[in-house]
Amino acid sequence: VQLVESGGGLVQAGGSLRLSCVASGLTFSTNVMGWFRQAPGKEREFVAVIRWDGDNTLYADSVKGRFTISRDNAKNAVYLQMNSLKPEDTAVYYCARSNIFSSTQGNYYYWGQGTRVTVSS
Repeated sequence: VQLVESGGGLVQAGGSLRLSCVASGLTFSTNVMGWFRQAPGKEREFVAVIRWDGDNTLYADSVKGRFTISRDNAKNAVYLQMNSLKPEDTAVYYCARSNIFSSTQGNYYYWGQGTRVTVSS
């Protein structure tokens, strides 16, 4: 199983980025996919999760209304559209796979290598 994130970069506050995560080696369409992030000096935290059919999503309060998670099962991909970015969104963003619709990291057992997002003020 391999998860590969892309789309990170440097952006000014108020800007947007779209992260992508492409999966291989698994039956993507039946998996729950989540996004997590780890800011410098902080623990990794939940950002968003989407159910296998895309009908259910859940967001951390800190990103609700600004970030949107989506998926394209035909492309084995999950996305995170990030709008109205703030300096506190600066982090390495990871996608991960679970069989459970959950915000708990312990329920995810495959992780990507991460993509770095830096938001300047």
